[in-house]
Amino acid sequence: MSKDITNYIKTECGLSEYYLLKARKGFFNKLRFYWFVAIATLRDLPKKKPEFKDN
Repeated sequence: MSKDITNYIKTECGLSEYYLLKARKGFFNKLRFYWFVAIATLRDLPKKKPEFKDN
């Protein structure tokens, strides 16, 4: 993807699942990966991007 995925998938658990699925090889794993990205993007669209504070 040309854009930063954190603009679309904003939750920590969603990003960890994204990287896990992205690393898997095979046709059905790629199909599941693209399905996950589509659904996660739709679910996280109305959410705000989390802001990390430095202590």
